[in-house]
Amino acid sequence: MAVAKKSAAKKSAKKSAKKSAIKSAKRTSARKACGKASAPESSAPALVSVARELDRAAYEAKTITQISQHKTLTLAQAYEIQRLAIAERLKRGAYRAGVKMGFTSRAKIVQMGISDMIWGRLASDMMIEDGGVTSWARYVHPRVEPELAFLLKKPLCGAVTPLQAMEAVEAMAPALEIIDSRYDNFKFSLEDVVADNASSSGFVTGAWSRPDLDCANLGLVLRFDGAPVQIGSTAAILGHPARALAAAARFAEAAGEPLQAGWIVMAGGATAAEALRQGVHVEIEMQNLGRAAFTIA
Repeated sequence: MAVAKKSAAKKSAKKSAKKSAIKSAKRTSARKACGKASAPESSAPALVSVARELDRAAYEAKTITQISQHKTLTLAQAYEIQRLAIAERLKRGAYRAGVKMGFTSRAKIVQMGISDMIWGRLASDMMIEDGGVTSWARYVHPRVEPELAFLLKKPLCGAVTPLQAMEAVEAMAPALEIIDSRYDNFKFSLEDVVADNASSSGFVTGAWSRPDLDCANLGLVLRFDGAPVQIGSTAAILGHPARALAAAARFAEAAGEPLQAGWIVMAGGATAAEALRQGVHVEIEMQNLGRAAFTIA
């Protein structure tokens, strides 16, 4: 009887240890999944060369011929070029500030003949102070989009629902994104634009508001020198901006770059982009959230 009891106790202990090990493994996996970015593998010299060419074009505000005119790229290679080009910015002292989502309009997705959104990386040297001034000389043919920005309070990645994604949000704010293609005539293929950081070149965020405000259908006005040039709603961003945030988490996991606490996620344009001109004062006014503005001088 004593032997039987000992045997049963051993089996119970083994089961308990196995369950603990599984739980521990799952926790470790989750921490790794939404921890710091994994170290990238070395890239092909040809991709490094293209990335440096794009970075130089952005840094010097000049245009180049579309990559697709002389090289065939896969979408994965285009994202690798994007990563490498951002790495050049980081070498100059910038730091990662978040991500931006692109093609978050269903109409744009259909127009481009693609099945998913695209994304780009935000760096600190793209930040413009709310109400501040940015130089026209920094850009080639800039445009601006009114957006909604999310500020994260904890890491976020993987397959999450919009509701789960919002649980990682510290605050949200009206925002403006300057997009500026480095390609001739602002024309590009899908792979071209992805390699060029989804055209992201600058961003402004207004005052941060609490995240429990309903952001599904906020009316907004984009103004140039006080005159309305675009009128829209955050509902144009995938029907709800939180869907763009959830998509950002999915893309981040696939790239091995989990979204981090303190990062900003730009949810995507709520209207068509408007071409900028030198000297104009740009402002977004968003229902319940306030304003954000800058001047391009």
